[in-house]
Amino acid sequence: MANWLESNWVTPAYSGWVLLGLTLCFLGAATNTMAGWLYVISGVAIALLSVSSILPQRALRGLAIVRQVPRPVSAGEGLSMVVSLENTTAQTKSLLQVQDLVPAGLKGPQTCAIATLAAKSQHTWRYEIATQQRGIYTWPEVRLRTAAPLGLFWCSRLYPAKAKAIVYPQILPLERCPVIDTLGDETGQRQLQKAAINASGTEGLTRALRPYRWGDPTRLIHWRTSARYGELRVRELEVLTSHQSLIIALDTSTAWDIDSFERAVIAAASLYHYGQQNGLATQLWSAKTGLVKDMTAVLTVLAGIQFNDSGGHKLPAPPLVWLTAQAGRPLPVHSAEILFLSKTAAHSSDAFQGDVTGLVINPVDDLQRQLQG
Repeated sequence: MANWLESNWVTPAYSGWVLLGLTLCFLGAATNTMAGWLYVISGVAIALLSVSSILPQRALRGLAIVRQVPRPVSAGEGLSMVVSLENTTAQTKSLLQVQDLVPAGLKGPQTCAIATLAAKSQHTWRYEIATQQRGIYTWPEVRLRTAAPLGLFWCSRLYPAKAKAIVYPQILPLERCPVIDTLGDETGQRQLQKAAINASGTEGLTRALRPYRWGDPTRLIHWRTSARYGELRVRELEVLTSHQSLIIALDTSTAWDIDSFERAVIAAASLYHYGQQNGLATQLWSAKTGLVKDMTAVLTVLAGIQFNDSGGHKLPAPPLVWLTAQAGRPLPVHSAEILFLSKTAAHSSDAFQGDVTGLVINPVDDLQRQLQG
C-alpha cells in the first residue's frame, strides 16, 4: 500500500507520521477543551502537512532521463552504465534520489543522491555492475524519489529509460583442443597446417598483385614488381577454403540442468574462438537459430540461448562438434561429441564412455583443462 501511494501520490515519511499523529492529538485536545491556541497549532500543522504533500510532486515535474546503451561485456567483467538526469525547467531542483531498477540476475538496485540540480542543467551518473552470468538484460525504467523540501512525504515516479545490455559468455583461452585438432578426415592438424602455410605467405599461393596499404606485412611485398612500377606492390594470396569448415553444434533440448548447460555455452564460445584463431571457417549451430558465423553474432546468440529453445533447423553436414547432455544420438561421419554430465550423473560416467565419440566433461574438474585434453 505504501509503495502504491508513493508511486501514485505521496506516502508519509517517519517524520510525517510523527507530525500527523501529533496533529491528531492536538486536534482532539482542542475539541475537548475548546482552547483556541490548540486549534491554532492544529491548523498550522494541517497546513504544513498539506503543503509538504504537494511540493514533492511538483519537484519531480520537468525532469527527463536519458540512458546510454551499455557496451557488451563478457561474464566476470564490469558493466558500465551511464544515466543522465536533465532539469528542463527554469527552477532549481534539490534533494533528488535516482534509483536504477537493475534486472534480476545482476547486483541489486543502484541509488544516486543529487543535492542540487540547477535550472536547464544535467547531471550524469556513472556506475558499474559486476556481472557473474551471461545473459541479455533489459532496463525499462528509472525511479526518481524526493521528499523535498521538508522531508515529511516521499514521492516517486517512474521515468522510461530503456536499455539492453548483453553479457557474453566467458571465453577460455585454449592452447590446444584435441577434439578439434583430430576431427574428421580433412580437418584436424592437417587442416591447421594448411591455414598456417596460407598465413605465412609462402611461394606458389600468389593470386594477384595490388598497391601496398598501411598495415600490410612487409613479407608480402613483391620487390621486383615494386622496383619496376616505382611503388610498393603486395602479393594477394589465394585463400584455402576446401575442407576448412567447422561447426559447433549446441544441443538445446530439455535434457540439461542449469549448471551443465552454462558450462556447455562457455565451451561453445571457447571452441568457436579456438577454431577462428586457427584459421577455420567456424560456425555455430542451434535448432532455433541455425548456422551463425560472425563472431559478434555468435556471442550474442550464446548470451541469450536457453536449453529449452526449440526450432526447426536440421543438423548441418559434418564436420561438427556436438555439445550435448544426452549421449546416444547418431552423428554424421567425421563428427565428434562432447557430453556434459550433470552432478548426479557424474558418478556413473563410465556408462557413457562407449556411446561418446569425443569427450566427456565432468562437472567437478576444471573445464579448460578438460577441453585441452
